[in-house]
This record gives sequence, structure tokens and C-alpha cells, in this order.
Amino acid sequence: MDLSFGPEYEDFRQEVRQFLRKNIDKSPHNARMRSPEALDWQKLLIEHGYTARTIPQAYGGFGAQPDIIQSRIIAEEFAQARANPGLGGQGISMLVPTLLEMGSEEQKQTFIPPTIRGEMVWCQGYSEPGAGSDLASLTTSAVLDGDEWVVNGQKIWTSTAHLADWIFCLVRTEPDAPKHQGISFLLFKMDTPGIEVKPLVDMTGVANFNETFFTDVRVPKDQIVGARGQGWQVANAILGHERDSLGNPNATLTRLNALIELMHTETVNGERMIDNPVYRDRLMRLQGRVMAMRFNDLRVLSSRINKGQDASLARMIVKLQGTELRHDLEGMAIDIMGEVGLSYEDNPYTRNGGSWQNQYMFFLGLIIGGGTSQIQKNIISERGLDMPKEPKYPAPQKS
Repeated sequence: MDLSFGPEYEDFRQEVRQFLRKNIDKSPHNARMRSPEALDWQKLLIEHGYTARTIPQAYGGFGAQPDIIQSRIIAEEFAQARANPGLGGQGISMLVPTLLEMGSEEQKQTFIPPTIRGEMVWCQGYSEPGAGSDLASLTTSAVLDGDEWVVNGQKIWTSTAHLADWIFCLVRTEPDAPKHQGISFLLFKMDTPGIEVKPLVDMTGVANFNETFFTDVRVPKDQIVGARGQGWQVANAILGHERDSLGNPNATLTRLNALIELMHTETVNGERMIDNPVYRDRLMRLQGRVMAMRFNDLRVLSSRINKGQDASLARMIVKLQGTELRHDLEGMAIDIMGEVGLSYEDNPYTRNGGSWQNQYMFFLGLIIGGGTSQIQKNIISERGLDMPKEPKYPAPQKS
């Protein structure tokens, strides 16, 4: 059985390999999102079509036709070379595809080019102290005053708000409408007067997310995506892209390759961990899960080309599968390092700058963030497998 992609795709694979051999020294490692190295690398990748590949040239992308095999080859070769796959984040991974689907032509022209180049950084204003898993209960309000919306309220768990230039934010514009129908989706600058950002330290020990407060924040009325009161439809599109990005099979494959490399160098009593049958079996189980994750990703990618293909169930499992797999993978690396695996932050014995410990805690958080695993299982069972909904019990009567 010939499982190769054929001569055309093998030529493309050689093209990608040649690019990496020539440019791998330019690939940034642990570079900040606004660093010259990261921005230059992003520009180079866009020019060659290795990121923003299918985004139209009119909006700053490479403009290629969707091809799932080419996308898979790029991902495989970048993972094998341990090369930086380009910038991600909420703007690139979530907002850009949503604007391509639902934004106005002016919004696409204004926001997509600087976002994919890494020049415009975004954060997401969704969760609130009283509206997390039940996001539609949000209370942050926007009232139209002439040509401006006046926004008041609070968001929480606002990742990168302390670094962002802009925010895409869910607000309630129709207070008397049913909760899913009274929401709008606004875009506004984070330096607008009336915005206050307070950092929150997460499990990695770093303030990656924040509380964000809005007091009479004035936003031009045309900075709305979709129609007034239809923000829930936009929000659902964003959430789909968010869950896809939280279960990135390409990043997981890169980490798997790094884990295999670690197992070749870490030893116990002179024995390499890759030669230990117990740990090798654990590795094989992880490899099988990564393979399944990558094949599921092909289903999702192919559904974007074959419009009649239903990949809704395939998309539902991405976030659940991806975050739990990454947590297990990072945890295995910690086990392999033994007592060194317990080192953290500036401990001189940490491996790879402490990235394994940091990512282990980070993905423990992501099992909760972006929709908890319990919520994801409910979505899969009820919407994907058509199983009965869990019973809702009446509230106790007040005496």
C-alpha cells in the first residue's frame, strides 16, 4: 500500500525543507511577541506562505488556495525542525478568521493586515465575575449615545490585556431582550479613557491574565462586528476558533519531538530513559494520542474545503483532547527528569529554561479555561452524540 502523498506533494515537502535549512537560524526561541526577531520571522513566513497561507493578499496574507496536504506538510516539517511556526494569539487565531467570515470590508482592510503581521495585539473581553461558563449572562453594558457606545462593566481572565492594543468585547446592548439576543460584539482600543487593567497571577507564577474595568468608555458606533444584538452569533464563531487554537496539533507534535529528544539525553543509573520499557510504553501511548489528534485535525481542515462535510463532532473534541494531552505530555517530561523535574523558575538545574514545568501548569489552567473539560464533555454528549441533557432540578422554594 502506497501511503505517500505523490510527487507533487513530495516536491512541496522538499521546498519547505530547503526553506528551513536556509532560514532556521532566524527562527526565534522564547522571543517576545513584539520583538524584532519575532516580527521579522512572521514577515518571512507570510512571504513564503508558511503562515497566513490562505488569507487573501488583499488583507496581507499569502493568498494560497486551501490545501490540507500542504498544510500538513508545513506543520510536519516545522515540527521536525523545531522551528517557530509563527505568531499566534487571540487576534491571529480567533479574531482574524471571524472577521473573514463576518466582518465588513472596511474592518477586514483595517484590522487583518496589522494583526497577522504582529503589529496589532488583541485581547478578548468575554468572561465576567458572574458570567463564566454561562457567558450569555454577561452584564457589561453598552448604551448608544449619539455616534458612540458608552461601555460600563467588568471582564475577568482577560489574557494579555496588559499588552494588547485592542480588545474584542461582548457587551449587552439590548437589556430587555432574551439574554442570548441582547449582546453585541465591539472592537475598541485598550488606551481608550476609562479602561483600567489589574493583573492576576496564574498557576505559572506569571500575570498572564487580568481583571479589566470599563467606566464610561466611549467607542465609535461603527466598531461593531455584525448587527446590533447579534453578538452571540459572532461570539460562537470566535469560541469555535478559540477551541481549535487551544488544541493545536502542530504545537503538540513539536513538544512530542522535544520530549523524545529529552528521553535520549536523560538517564537513570546510566540508562537512557528512551531505553526504559516503562517510560517507552508511556511515550508510545502519547504518540498514539498525538496521531489521533492530527488525524482529527485533518477532518476539521477538510470540512473547511468540502462545505457539505459535517465535522461538527470533530471540532467539539479538539479543545478537550488537546489541553488534556498537552498536560499529560508535559507531565511525562517532568517525570523523566526525576528530582530535577521539581525545579522551577530560576533554579540552576532546570532543563530548557523551565519550559516543561511552566507548560505543565499552563495547560492545567487551560483544562479549566476556554470551557472546562466538564463543560466540553457535556457539549460533546448533548450536541455531538445527541445524548439526553443532564436533568435540571427546580430551585428550592423559599420558606
